[in-house]
Formats: sequence, C-alpha cells, structure tokens
Amino acid sequence: MGIILVGTAGWADRELTASGWYPPGTRTPAQRLAHYASRFGLVEADSPYYAIPTPAVVQRWADSTPDGFVMDVKAFSALTGHPGRVHPRDPELAWQRFHEALAPLRTAGRMGRVLLQFPPWCTAGPHWEQRVGEALDRCRPLPAAVEFRHPSWFADPQRRGRTLEYLRSRDAAHVCVDMPKGHPGAVPPLLAATSSTAVVRLHGHSEDWIGGSKEDRFRYTYSDRELALWADRLSELAAQADEVHAVLNTCCAGEAQRAAEALRRLLPAHGSASAG
Repeated sequence: MGIILVGTAGWADRELTASGWYPPGTRTPAQRLAHYASRFGLVEADSPYYAIPTPAVVQRWADSTPDGFVMDVKAFSALTGHPGRVHPRDPELAWQRFHEALAPLRTAGRMGRVLLQFPPWCTAGPHWEQRVGEALDRCRPLPAAVEFRHPSWFADPQRRGRTLEYLRSRDAAHVCVDMPKGHPGAVPPLLAATSSTAVVRLHGHSEDWIGGSKEDRFRYTYSDRELALWADRLSELAAQADEVHAVLNTCCAGEAQRAAEALRRLLPAHGSASAG
C-alpha cells in the first residue's frame, strides 16, 4: 500500500487569506506556507503556471516547509502550448530558467511532480503526442505528471490503453481528474498509475464550468458522500503506486482546505500521511 498525500492547489489565493483559515498574525507568504505545511504534507504550487519564479522565491518555499513536505509544481503555461501569456522566444531558455528556479526544491528534497497541464485543444494524435513527448524530455530529470484536458485521449478502450502505455513508457504520472460531466470537454476520472507516483486532481462539479468566471468554475463543496467515494478510490490507487498525490482544486474561502482535511480523515491510517 502506497502513501497517500492530500493537499490543495495553492495556499495564498485572496479568498483563502481573507477567510480566517490562517490564524491571526499570519501575514507574510512565508508564515502562510509554514502554517499550511503544519496541516498538510503536500501542496501544488500553481503560480509558476503564470510566470517562472526566481530561484530566491523557490528557496523561500523550501525554507518555509519541513523535511518530508512535498511540493508539486505546475509548469509555466508556455511550456505546455498555452497562448496568451508571455512566451519566451527560446523554448530551451524557458526550460533552463524553469529548471534553475526549481533547483532549491530538489536540493531540499521537497520536489514532487511537475504538472504538465496541456490545453483543451491538445487532442490525441501524432502531432500532440510528439509535443507531449518533447515536454517530457525537456522536463527531465524532474519527474512529471500529465493532465490531458480533451476526452479524445480516453475515447475508447484502445485509445485509453495507448494513452496510458505512452505515459508509462516515459515514466510520467497520469493525472486522474474529477470534473463536471455532460459537456464536450469532459474527461473521465480514470484511475490508473503509470509511474511510481499517481496523481489525482479534484476540480469539483460546478454548474458554471462552461461560461463562468475562474472563481465560479471551481466554486464547489464536496459532500461527505463524494469524499468517501474518493477516499476509496485513492486507496485503490495506493495499491498500484508507491505514492498518491490528491490535490483539491476547489476555491471559495478555504473550501479546498476544509475538503482536503475531511478527505484525509476518511483515509486508512496506514495508507495516508499528514503533517504535524
């Protein structure tokens, strides 16, 4: 049975810091991260998706967290084919800067998986298989996790098997997603371990997924029944992998943190790990 780590996507969004989840006097980024790390053993750093951080910033992340803490990092958007951001002219330089930025996490033993989240127009086929492969090659030696956001990668049993085998051959973790169903871009919550670490991201089931603001899309409260179901699924994954990372990506004033704590309490003691 592998270890199950539960955490949230981010620790410093505006609604969270204003919610009262952090104790009084917890004002600086370092204080917030240190408090978060006293409650959870895993976090997903999402800010690098918008801009590659400096090594000094990442060093502060490492300094603010204890031994054994794990940080997954979302890759800079330009590295996974997203437009509308500041795109470096030289992809190799961008990857070099990304690796340099994350070096403090590797040195401190905090580095988890790099989340390569590909855009919704990344469809199954030779073109995107090549681009995914190039990203995985450039990501090395950092371990990667791949989140596909187009259902064509899992359209039928044959395609699903090919996708998982592709990730397995490159030692990349398949990211299992929980998200709203019933729309053209819905991806199924496929439980599968394709590397030593399995990754699950829980996005919620907002009715405003299509057409809503970013906050509305991820504004969701998981019920006790839903969390119990996911506790069972995580235990199932833990039988296939050495480590399972479960990330709550819901928002609204500490909702993700509350759901993550509730989910962790539902896990068998021998199959989960927590901070503190």
